[in-house]
Amino acid sequence: MNRLLWAAVGGVLFGFGLAFSGMARPEVVLSFLQLRDLGLLLVMAAALAVLVPVFQLAPRLRARTVLGEPFSTEVKPFHRGLIPGAVLFGLGWGLSGVCPGAAVASLGLGNGAILIALAGMLPGAWLFGRQSRAA
Repeated sequence: MNRLLWAAVGGVLFGFGLAFSGMARPEVVLSFLQLRDLGLLLVMAAALAVLVPVFQLAPRLRARTVLGEPFSTEVKPFHRGLIPGAVLFGLGWGLSGVCPGAAVASLGLGNGAILIALAGMLPGAWLFGRQSRAA
């Protein structure tokens, strides 16, 4: 239960941040990707300004994460299967202005049209799950 609660808190904070910053609005993201509005660059810089010190300090202040897991700085190995997935993700994001996390946050803003994008993401997530279980 504790794990589920922390996941919900993290998801709500993430969704609120996406909505507040404008990243849950596809027209804002597309404007950024077309270099017409660089406001999201400030959002990303602010996120890094918070993230980097937390990632540096948290393991020194606590032995374990709030979920009870040990902190890890393990670098995962690169494999070729990441390239087509990254290309598909980038193409989908660039054409629609919608990232999966932002799509769910956008639903919370009342953007019903985002269901079309989610309908395209779900088969991809399902295929990935099937492929990763088979490997």
